[in-house]
Amino acid sequence: MKKILMLGTGGTIACKRSDNGLKPLLTTDEILSYVPEASEFCQADSLQILNIDSTNMQPSHWLTMAEAIETHYRDYDGFVICHGTDTMAYTASALSYLVQNSEKPIVITGAQRPIDMENTDARTNLSDSLRFASEPKAHGVTIAFDGKVIAGTRGKKERTKSYNAFSSINFPYIAAIQDGHVLFYVDDKASCPRQVQFFQKLNPHVALMKLIPSMGSDVLDFMAEHYDAVIIESFGVGGLPSYDTGDFYKAVKKWINLGKTVVMATQVTNEGSDMSVYEVGHSIKKELGLLEAYDMTLEATVTKLMWILGQTSSENEIRELFYRTINRDILWQA
Repeated sequence: MKKILMLGTGGTIACKRSDNGLKPLLTTDEILSYVPEASEFCQADSLQILNIDSTNMQPSHWLTMAEAIETHYRDYDGFVICHGTDTMAYTASALSYLVQNSEKPIVITGAQRPIDMENTDARTNLSDSLRFASEPKAHGVTIAFDGKVIAGTRGKKERTKSYNAFSSINFPYIAAIQDGHVLFYVDDKASCPRQVQFFQKLNPHVALMKLIPSMGSDVLDFMAEHYDAVIIESFGVGGLPSYDTGDFYKAVKKWINLGKTVVMATQVTNEGSDMSVYEVGHSIKKELGLLEAYDMTLEATVTKLMWILGQTSSENEIRELFYRTINRDILWQA
């Protein structure tokens, strides 16, 4: 019987009603008591490391989670993290970079309704997560939610209230969990490195700018004073406005000349960016050597940059690490 450590961080799954709305109040022991059937297939212990609404999640909290996993890594066969849904995709991506090549599963789950409510998805999600964490074929960081298992770098919350809140973006589901059975669609544990790597540094000075029609480039100028990297969410397959003034070109060139990192991404959820298609993207990428997110999710792009900039400031190393595939995060490269 596998030994699983459940880490509590708060979120809706741990909430109780208060005068000001739902608030995470349940302890990990209390949460675990709602899934007694899990004792039939695993031995689960619990550890409370946080108890916050996931809206308040910060990079320092991701480091706390990674540290807890590293501390107990030898003692358990797998880990389940109970987490709020709003920033779950960011946490799953961040942990994919902070804990790499784990032959043991690190499964993140949560719920759209508190576990103590009569009508809730929490008990099923938690039971499924413990079951998946007990599977010999499971490994690495994943999200388990609504009967689906998603690679940690590919999850995105696409619905605010429905139980099927998360989708896998530009990558197939890892597995499905139905009636107590785990059905693997991606079974690649045998081909993964066996030496787990833990990282202890993140650089949180990463900004995101979402383009809208008529936006001025002075936003980029302001960001350059406060951040080490910026991700520009552009339209369609990717490009920058080429207004008569050429201000966006000048603003991005300023970032490059300052030795800072600029990544072009797309606002479109599926199929990724391809700046080579249109002149508004092709020219600026060719001339300035921007990085491009391609098929990566926004959450993975943000947290990967935080991880990379926590390890190095070398332009060549940043580029090499950004395009290195980690936990299935990027497959399509020009």
